[in-house]
Amino acid sequence: MVTTALLVIIYLSFISLGLPDSLLGSAWPSMIGDIGASASAAGPVQMTVSFCTIISSLNAARLIRRFGTGKLTACSVAMTAVALMGFSITRHYWWLFVMALPMGLGAGAVDTALNNYVALHCQARHMNWLHCFWGVGATTGPLILSTCLSLGGGWQSGYRVIGGLQLALCVALFATLGLWKHSGVSDEEENARVLTVRQVLALPGAKAGMTCFLCYCAVETSLGLWAATFMVMARGMDAVQAARITSMFYFGIMIGRGAGGFIASKLLPKQMVRLGLALLTVGCVLFAVPVTPVSVLGLMLCGLGCAPIYPNIIQDTPVNYGAENSQAAVGVQMAFAYVGSTFMPSMFGAIAGVTGYGALPVFALIATVLMAAMFTMQKKIVESKK
Repeated sequence: MVTTALLVIIYLSFISLGLPDSLLGSAWPSMIGDIGASASAAGPVQMTVSFCTIISSLNAARLIRRFGTGKLTACSVAMTAVALMGFSITRHYWWLFVMALPMGLGAGAVDTALNNYVALHCQARHMNWLHCFWGVGATTGPLILSTCLSLGGGWQSGYRVIGGLQLALCVALFATLGLWKHSGVSDEEENARVLTVRQVLALPGAKAGMTCFLCYCAVETSLGLWAATFMVMARGMDAVQAARITSMFYFGIMIGRGAGGFIASKLLPKQMVRLGLALLTVGCVLFAVPVTPVSVLGLMLCGLGCAPIYPNIIQDTPVNYGAENSQAAVGVQMAFAYVGSTFMPSMFGAIAGVTGYGALPVFALIATVLMAAMFTMQKKIVESKK
């Protein structure tokens, strides 16, 4: 019963992780006029959020040992709620960077802690469903925003609504901290090895595996951040419609991970990843077609392709690197993932300033091909050592 209750808490926590992830990209076309920013200025803000997430991910093993998974999760959600409320009151571009600090710091450590718990204690279907719940949050964020825009409340009201949802979840997390004490996970947290980044990267296949994570987040974050702008600039949509279209990408991720939970009982994690890479490649090609309905279909297919990649690589972490190294390895995986989130969207923003936003599908396709190469290399190295 305790394990089931904790899974419910973890699922709800991943909804909260997803809610703000898609919000900035969806709100940006509406925000730029109010805060006096350029269309490409979202990149540095997202980069700041991701940089702070890298810092907290790399320190996750130490934070988990010091505070425990339950307290760390509750405090992290509280920081995210504060950041969202802070975004809603901004009038100047620089204030976004201030609020990016708690947003990023609140995400990294809890992401590592919850992913590692599920990888060690639950079957593969739960990892897929866990990240499906992240997709629920990521899909809901743009829908809440577009509804607020349609009702004339502005992008600020969208941030306030989502911040209020985070606060409600924060109260629930603090109220259920006792469940973690009865789960027996505290001994495991204390006994897990705390490795340096260098020690983790020395594990067989780790360098290629971490690079794979970097490429994945380069694709997912770039599409999530710039898809709405791509639809406005390259396809001539209005901001409200573009925000709704962006939600289709996250809807594809959500549906794909929900279905992946059932498929995971029949396919190995590495087979799930390869299936996702194939779908993502096709999606990038269709997204590039200069016909709006085909582009929308391609974007949703990109979401379906992204769906199984991230959770199934994480699920294999104890198998690839050993259960005793899993907590440290997941932390470094999250850090590399957010390196992709930090630099790649900004890189595309700079590229788009020269080539135009129509280059987004090509950018995503190049990162996908590199990701597939790194994943293949990692599996060959790991399997040759066994």
